Amino acid sequence: PHRTELYEAPPSGCWPIVYSPEYNITFMGLEKLHPFDAGKWGKVINFLKEERLIADDLIVQAREATDEDLLVVHTRRYLNKLKWSFVVATITEIPPVAFLPNFVVQRKVLKPLRTQTGGTIMAGKLAVDRGWAINVGGGFHHCSSDKGGGFCAYADITLAIKFLFERVQGVSRATIIDLDAHQGNGHERDFMDDPRVYIMDAYNRYIYPGDGFAKRAIKRKVELEWGTEDTEYLQKVHTHVEGALNEFKPDIVVYNAGTDILDGDPLGGLAISPQGIVKRDELVFRAARSRGVPVLMVTSGGYQKRTARIIADSILNLHSLGLLGRQQAACALGSPSLDHMVRDSAKDFSNLS
Repeated sequence: PHRTELYEAPPSGCWPIVYSPEYNITFMGLEKLHPFDAGKWGKVINFLKEERLIADDLIVQAREATDEDLLVVHTRRYLNKLKWSFVVATITEIPPVAFLPNFVVQRKVLKPLRTQTGGTIMAGKLAVDRGWAINVGGGFHHCSSDKGGGFCAYADITLAIKFLFERVQGVSRATIIDLDAHQGNGHERDFMDDPRVYIMDAYNRYIYPGDGFAKRAIKRKVELEWGTEDTEYLQKVHTHVEGALNEFKPDIVVYNAGTDILDGDPLGGLAISPQGIVKRDELVFRAARSRGVPVLMVTSGGYQKRTARIIADSILNLHSLGLLGRQQAACALGSPSLDHMVRDSAKDFSNLS
C-alpha cells in the first residue's frame, strides 16, 4: 500500500482525541447559509479545554487526507468532479458556492472536509492501539466511493475501515453503529456485498436520503417515527447495539454519533433530549468496551447551536464513568483536583445511569 502520514504514531502522551483548527468552515458568512453550525468542532474542543479535560498539546492533530489516501476508496472520476464548484455546492447544500472559483472552494470548503477525513482515518488506527478514539469531526455517512451528498464530500467511514483492513494486522471485521438521524447510505453502498462489515442503522424513516437500494446493506435496521422520544429511543438503541455485538464479533466498532436526533433539529425530526444523547453515547461505549472491542467515534450531523456543548458533555460523561482509557487520564489531568472538576461537571448525568 502507499505510504501515508496518517498512520504515523502520535506522541504516546496524547489522548486519542483527534482535531485540527482546520476543521472549521469560516468564509464570508457562507457557512451561515447552511443550517449546519460550521464552527461546532472548534466549540467542542473549547468546552473540553474549559473543563480541563484536554489541552492543545495533549490531543492528536489531524492531518489532511491526500488524493492518494482518498483513492483507497474514491474513484479518480469522483475526485475530479469536485474540481467543479457547482458539484461541491450541490453536495454541501450551500448554493452560492457554485459561483466561487474552485481554488477558493478547495481551500475554504473541501480542505476542512479532507482534514476531518484524515482525522477519521487516523482515529481508526488510534482506536485499535488505545481501545478507543474520538474524531471531533467526520462521520460523512452519505458519501460513497463515487457520489457525495448531504454535506458529505468524502467517505471517511469507508476509508477508515478500508485502511484498517489493508494495513492493520488482526483487523478483518468491522461493525458500523450509525445513530445519526439520517440513514447512512454512503457506507451502506460501499460495503453492500462485504461480509466483513456489519451495519446497524437507526434513523428517521421519513427523511433524507430514503435510499432503498442502500438499505439492503443494513443488517440491523431501526426505522424510527417522527418525534421519537428518549425512553423508546434509548430502549431500542440498547437492545439493538447489544444484539448487533452479540450477533457479529467485530475487531473495531465505528460509531457515527450524530447529534441531529436532538429535539428541535430542523432536519432530524426526532425529539431526543441532551441527556438522552449523552446516555446514548454511554450505552454504545459501554457495549463495546465491556466486550474489549475498540471503538472509533465520529460526530457527524447535528445542526443546532447547542450541539457542541452536548458533544462535550458526552465526552466528559464517558471520562467520568471510566469508559475512556485510564492511562491517558493521568497524562492529561495530572492533578487530582482537576479530576474532581470533571466528575462534578458530569454529575448532572449520574442520575440517568
